Amino acid sequence: MRNEDLRFKSKERKTREQSSEFLHQLAEKLPDGKVTLKQGQEEVNLNLPANVTLEIEVEEKKKRKKGIQHKLEVTLKWYEGDDESGPVELG
Repeated sequence: MRNEDLRFKSKERKTREQSSEFLHQLAEKLPDGKVTLKQGQEEVNLNLPANVTLEIEVEEKKKRKKGIQHKLEVTLKWYEGDDESGPVELG
C-alpha cells in the first residue's frame, strides 16, 4: 500500500512578476480555505482547515555546468479534520 498519492504536479518557467502574481492569487484564496488548481483538463480542489503548518526552506546546490542552483520552498501542510484541534489550554 502506498502512503502517498500525487494528485497534482506542475513545473513551468515564469518571470518574477508572473510568479509573484500567482502567489498573490493563491494568498488571496487562503483565508477562505478553498483553493482550486487547474492545468488543462487536470484540476484539484483543496479545502484547508483554519490552521496549517507553514514551512520555509532555502537551499543551495552546486551544479557542474550551470553553477549554484538556489531553491526557495514554501510548503503548507495540514491533516484532515484538523479544524477540531486547537491550542493546549489549562482547565
